[in-house]
Amino acid sequence: MAFALLLCSLLAAAPDRNDPRQRVLSALVEELSRSQKDLRIRGHEAPYFLSYSVRGSEAREVGAKYGAIFLDHVRRERRLQVDVRVGSYEFDNTGSQEMFDFDGQDSGYSAGREAPLDDDPAALRNALWLLTDDLYKKALSAYLKKKGKEVYRPDDPERPPSFSREEPHVDVMPRAEHPFDAEAWKRELRLQSDRLRSHPELFDSQLRAGVDREEREMASTEGARLITERVIYGLHVQAWARAPDGMLLEDSRDFYGAGEAELPRGEKLSGKIDEMVAELLALRSAPVLDPYTGPALLAPEAAGVLFHEAVGHRLEGERQNDDKDGRTFKGRVGKPILPGFLTILDDPTLARFGGVSLNGLYKYDDQGVPAQRTVLVERGVLKTFLLSRAPVAGFSRSNGHGRSSPGRDPVARMANLIVQSDRTLPPAKLKEALIAEARRQEKPFGLLIRDVTGGNTDTSGYAYQAFKGQPRLVYKVDANTGEETLVRGVEIVGTPLTSLGKITAAGDDPRVFDGYCGAESGFVPVSTVAPTVLITEIELQRTRKDSGRSPVLASPWATPPVTAVKR
Repeated sequence: MAFALLLCSLLAAAPDRNDPRQRVLSALVEELSRSQKDLRIRGHEAPYFLSYSVRGSEAREVGAKYGAIFLDHVRRERRLQVDVRVGSYEFDNTGSQEMFDFDGQDSGYSAGREAPLDDDPAALRNALWLLTDDLYKKALSAYLKKKGKEVYRPDDPERPPSFSREEPHVDVMPRAEHPFDAEAWKRELRLQSDRLRSHPELFDSQLRAGVDREEREMASTEGARLITERVIYGLHVQAWARAPDGMLLEDSRDFYGAGEAELPRGEKLSGKIDEMVAELLALRSAPVLDPYTGPALLAPEAAGVLFHEAVGHRLEGERQNDDKDGRTFKGRVGKPILPGFLTILDDPTLARFGGVSLNGLYKYDDQGVPAQRTVLVERGVLKTFLLSRAPVAGFSRSNGHGRSSPGRDPVARMANLIVQSDRTLPPAKLKEALIAEARRQEKPFGLLIRDVTGGNTDTSGYAYQAFKGQPRLVYKVDANTGEETLVRGVEIVGTPLTSLGKITAAGDDPRVFDGYCGAESGFVPVSTVAPTVLITEIELQRTRKDSGRSPVLASPWATPPVTAVKR
């Protein structure tokens, strides 16, 4: 009965050849059927699973600096994503990358992943044919090597299957409109960039605005038939200056939205730029902070980066299966890993928070599994991991977090990481708590970290389990007066378990931090939603000394033009 219903669904969703997207899907299905029926090397196993995706990206971007247009760019590309699996759901060819090193790799040819831009069905099928053939041989070689290695390994009754069984879905999303008034944005960016002429202390600056639309067609031998779309608008403002001691200073503002109207313009954008300029000018005269260990308040943007780097990446499923990974939280399910008042979830189905669009929104992940709201940590206790179709011990199904950039193999990744607190304090009370903690530790000051540029982490087993954050705005908060003094020249460092265990309070001020995250499967759009948090002990070290001499001559653009005087 279930098979009959699926068959009816597939027939009902027969591709409409008047829709170019569905012509692409039809070509995928035709080549998929041919490969499923006939792809086999005599004496060896045929693939038990195949999936084909075409992921197309259209981007339109304009940029300005010094009151002139420097960028007017249109980019369009299409990439193939092919998954070939040999063996069975229980045991297949997937594993560490070195398994794909095989004797035939010196054949001198490797199939490309480009797809035709004009969606020509015959050309698309030919590209799929070549890539499938290449990946089948590699998969078969990896599978045989993996089986050989099993001879030397003891049986592991807790070893999870290689690939999860998931219900196939059939869905065609409507076309996503993505209007972008390039000429209006050119006028806006010219005007806004020209306003920076009055700040010669900033030796360089730029503004960029654009829209990115991604379209995906997907088919698998399980019966998945999907057409999905996603649109993200972006506006980026950036400027550079040097402190008197030569330290390079950078500040920026990044805005994202699901619609063009969500990006600031006019007076609103001018105000944001003025804030950035004021920060840079203040940083030029700010003192350099010596390395510090003590209490700190992390504003929502900084707290979001902390949870993203120290928790989120370490809960990605594939890391629990990789012997070369540090596996910080392996075996900790059902045990506390955070203070009991904190809950962390990841929700790719959430479109907005507090009126702000979230970058990590999607309906199906890059393996065709529906996006799912997933509670990772509940009141401090680890409940599950971010899961793709690579099962983890104790978890046999995906929770819709298999993600990648076009042309890359999906792995478990974050989408919209949300931090919640059962106990919250208003900002004024949090500052009082910071001062009290600094006094208790007999510190002359605590720190307030208002903003960060980003962060990174290393989860590998051969390195120290640590993370790093690059704060942009750090303030010393005097333990006696509460006075805030801007400082510069430091970055956050720490080990995840130690740092997370020292969170003692959270604010009532959750905010969104939108951006992109890079990892093994490429760059994917993500968001974090977090409140201000109080950490009783955080470590900051000196940043790498990026120092240099300011430009020797004055800027010809920032210098007012000389007007000849008639006598």
